[in-house]
Amino acid sequence: MAKVFLVGAGPGAADLLTLRAARAIAEADVLLADALVTDEVLALAKPTARVLRVGKRAGMKSAAQEFIHRAMARYARRGLTVARVKGGDPFVFGRGGEEMDYLRALGIEVEVIHGLTAGVAVAGAAGIPVTHRAHCFGVTMVTGHTEDGTEPDWSALAKSGTTLVIYMGLGALPHIADSLAAGGLSRATPAAVIAHGTLPTQRQVVGTLADIAERARAAALPAPALIVIGDVAAYAENRFAMSPSESSPEFVSRAA
Repeated sequence: MAKVFLVGAGPGAADLLTLRAARAIAEADVLLADALVTDEVLALAKPTARVLRVGKRAGMKSAAQEFIHRAMARYARRGLTVARVKGGDPFVFGRGGEEMDYLRALGIEVEVIHGLTAGVAVAGAAGIPVTHRAHCFGVTMVTGHTEDGTEPDWSALAKSGTTLVIYMGLGALPHIADSLAAGGLSRATPAAVIAHGTLPTQRQVVGTLADIAERARAAALPAPALIVIGDVAAYAENRFAMSPSESSPEFVSRAA
């Protein structure tokens, strides 16, 4: 029986893969890839490898988690080397812990290969340091979307004194902003939303808690997008060439 690699593909750009991740992708017989894994990353697979797209996107038909579990186990039991390739890091909102538990319960060997998580790398691609001694006590990463409808304690987060990095929260951004404000976070707090971070299609908007939801809506930022709220969001650099069609100085888009 071969092993399963839970591979973090990083935030998007293929050159941000770790060497170990690139090697596992190149050696795998079967790859089960999430929606955020780019074609550039999957091009590293050997020609004979079977690639299965099993990504999950809101509002779109996607593979059930149980199907992914069974597929990994089935191929591994055939003696094939399996790479379960995920955007970011497998253990940061990537269900890597669930998949590891499932495989180990069946006696299947698992190796986790960590990747750069979007919460740090995508913010960095926009010029934002998620921690800074002059501005915050640390960073808190949360998800703005859960399957059962539960949500973080926004009031507690508003008082945390940390940079807030929110995954999967674009659709709920107006609610998130209002909830943080109701919890005591100043509406003047800097905020940024970055879409397609680290890729040539990266786009971002910057503003404050008071207007970031409207700015993101007006710019029609696509998912997936990362939300950064806190004083450090003011570090977002205007180093992306503005599209001639954009009139807002706060909207920035990387040149092609």
